[in-house]
Amino acid sequence: MAPYRYRQFQVVGRHLPTEATPEPEVFRMKLWALDDVKARSKFWYFMSRLKKVKKANGQIIACNEIFEEDTTTVKNFGIWIRYQSRTGFHNSYKEYRETTMNKAVDALYEEMASRHRVRSSQLQIIKIAEVSDENVRRENTRQFLAEDLSFPVVNKVMRHPSKATKTIFKYKRPNHVTL
Repeated sequence: MAPYRYRQFQVVGRHLPTEATPEPEVFRMKLWALDDVKARSKFWYFMSRLKKVKKANGQIIACNEIFEEDTTTVKNFGIWIRYQSRTGFHNSYKEYRETTMNKAVDALYEEMASRHRVRSSQLQIIKIAEVSDENVRRENTRQFLAEDLSFPVVNKVMRHPSKATKTIFKYKRPNHVTL
């Protein structure tokens, strides 16, 4: 199992051929879903809204998962979204610093659920793009771009100076132990 929930799929579909249109137009869509079944369902949801093609009179030609090539370097991702809240529909732009697009989308779904109470069915990803360091807009992402970035050690564990003085079982209570 991957370390992220949402995976990127490419779904290709079209309207069923008829006598009027023997070769209908083919549509390709990239989307994020938990599995290929939900990816197909999302595809038909968007197709019915955008191109007036329903599942009953359409067919899926291919449904493939898209894997990323470089998963070791940290990149900045900009995500354009549309979501429904209690007050209506909103367009928004979010930035994430992750190693893969799938992890960035995972972070997006978690943030939107926690901060805005947006369910996954109410969130639509319009576009995702890799953003260069110069074009980063959000201060929360920009703070991690410094070359001399260092993090403080907040929980410093004191070690014994030698193995001879280190004991596994203490004969005193922990609040009386001195190093």
